[in-house]
Amino acid sequence: MTSQSSTIDPGQAEHFGRMAADWWDPKGSSAMLHRLNPVRLAYLRDRIDQHWGFDECALRPLAGRSAADIGCGAGLLAEPLARLGADVTGVDAAPENVAAARAHAQQQGLGIDYRVGSVEALSQRYDLVTSMEVVEHVADPRAFLHGLAAALADDGLLILSTPNRTALSRLMLITIGEGTGQIPRGTHEWDKFLTPEALSALLVEAGLEIVDCTGLTWSPTRGFHLSDNKSLDYFVTAKRA
Repeated sequence: MTSQSSTIDPGQAEHFGRMAADWWDPKGSSAMLHRLNPVRLAYLRDRIDQHWGFDECALRPLAGRSAADIGCGAGLLAEPLARLGADVTGVDAAPENVAAARAHAQQQGLGIDYRVGSVEALSQRYDLVTSMEVVEHVADPRAFLHGLAAALADDGLLILSTPNRTALSRLMLITIGEGTGQIPRGTHEWDKFLTPEALSALLVEAGLEIVDCTGLTWSPTRGFHLSDNKSLDYFVTAKRA
């Protein structure tokens, strides 16, 4: 697959590796991800239920299926996927994050295959591939997305999330988020954000079909929630064309 040097940004890997120790602390440097995770899981569950026709009340709908979470951090999404029944592979560019993920999964009694790397660490094809808030941090988005597409099984589902490249995302994520310390300073580079149109075009180029694009927004009364408004952040679901 794609070579490691073409997708991993060493500076970004080092930045996120520094947060490994308190990744699971809901009040630590990854507090924002803890607030985002329930919305991510709700969106993901809805998409997999629709794609495979699962019973929305099933406790382990992914039993017998494989899943890969790329840019997994310390496992905030990989662990719920495992609890949904999937055979999970978690991949992250920062060795510190992978070590923290392995330790936490062991404490929870979860058998997750964690690996250091990026798309090049995927040695098989998966029923479900997820990559949340990652594509804006890689060195080569096109190569990264082609790698994700290559790792997708014929009937598989790819689910991504990423900030939109708008004035609102710059204000909320960088000026306010990083400026006030709610997000670690240096996390985002606005010029690397992709619009839904740009991301979708790259996925289509990689041989995928866009199934859904839904906004992720924030309000003082509701916090983070799904929306038709994609100006802050958004999810994209795709399958093989």
